[in-house]
Amino acid sequence: MAKFEVKLPKMGESVAEATITSWLKEVGDTIEMDEPVLEIATDKVDSEVPSEVDGVLVEKFFNVDDIVKVGQVIAVIEIEGDNDSENNVVTSEDAEKPQEEAIEQVEETIAIAKEIVAPITSNDERFYSPLVKNIAKQENISQGELDAISGSGKDGRVTKNDILGYIENRGSTNQEPVVQNNGTPAIQSKSVEKPKAPTVPVVSSGEDEIIEMTRMGKIIAHHMVESVQTSAHVQSFIEADVTKIWNWRKKVKAGFMKREGENLTFTPIFMEAIAKALRDFPMMNISLQGDTIVKKKNINLGMAAALPDGNLIVPVIKNADQLNLVGMTKQVNDLANRARLNKLKPDDIQEGTYTVTNVGTFGSIMGTPIINQPQVGILALGAIRKVPAVIETPEGDFIGIRYRMFLSHSYDHRVINGALGGQFVKAVKDYLEAWDSDREI
Repeated sequence: MAKFEVKLPKMGESVAEATITSWLKEVGDTIEMDEPVLEIATDKVDSEVPSEVDGVLVEKFFNVDDIVKVGQVIAVIEIEGDNDSENNVVTSEDAEKPQEEAIEQVEETIAIAKEIVAPITSNDERFYSPLVKNIAKQENISQGELDAISGSGKDGRVTKNDILGYIENRGSTNQEPVVQNNGTPAIQSKSVEKPKAPTVPVVSSGEDEIIEMTRMGKIIAHHMVESVQTSAHVQSFIEADVTKIWNWRKKVKAGFMKREGENLTFTPIFMEAIAKALRDFPMMNISLQGDTIVKKKNINLGMAAALPDGNLIVPVIKNADQLNLVGMTKQVNDLANRARLNKLKPDDIQEGTYTVTNVGTFGSIMGTPIINQPQVGILALGAIRKVPAVIETPEGDFIGIRYRMFLSHSYDHRVINGALGGQFVKAVKDYLEAWDSDREI
């Protein structure tokens, strides 16, 4: 009998580990190909890990609530066949071996993905890996401080262990300066235990209810604070007349449902206009990594969706500018439905280049949304309101009842100036107001 390794699959560039939330199979259970073996939770989405083979589960290497790195062996399935395959056969001893190389590669991937603002730079005398730069950024280590650390790597290169050792002893008053081979002063710290940060006590009266934040709630909170600290947020607001769209949708939605089996909401119509505007203004479809601008080839629209527990997640419509309205509607409905059912896959939330959030769903007429890093813009769609408005005609101006909404555009003022931010949101408005009332789908 042969044995097949079940490994934690890769789930996008920025996802490096997952927490096991439940085992769906126990040792001794028969498993069919594509049948889920366990459930996992990542920083972004919950998912299942299916089996790639038919067989019997014979070993499990992790328990519920254990954290597993991408690529690590989490279980072994016994399958029919000879025990001589090069890639899919392991013993229990092999599965328990440390996987240092895989872990190092994962850490490097995390460092590259997180390196949004990079105050640390390499020079002709010293090269710093993305992992070392990211650790320095997280620990607020300055360029001069990093340059002074003695490196144990090739050509005096600072390794991960060097900087972690420095951090462990950082703040010690018992530090001795030494000189490296190249004459650069270095810092060597004697081992002094660093005091732990005090735990902030929860203050409440006896009648208050104490609610622990959920794992996803903590992640979202950290992500939002990090975004505000990273990007210089600025907003532009514009009002759009969507009367033509309102009347057109009312006219065609019943036929659309009968023909396509899908509910035609306003969201795919707005997404279509936003995708066109991004095609017109490609410098809104970028990301900022350190001092480098990455201009995205594809237009992948993130769509903020509510989860059953009240949190938000942002599934992504890939290549949104290449979809017609039918395709856009099917994508929007599918992602929204699976978000509500907690059925999104890790790939569904990867590679977004611009985000849209519909604050009008909750009755808000406008908002100031926080940018979804490392993107540079996010558009909030306000509630559609029936209001009195001035109507300009060749015969003169009149007061009439119109359907109008506010578009609130937040963008990163480090790279997007007010002209581009305003022109982009106006282009969205123009596409909405120029809607063809006789359009067929």
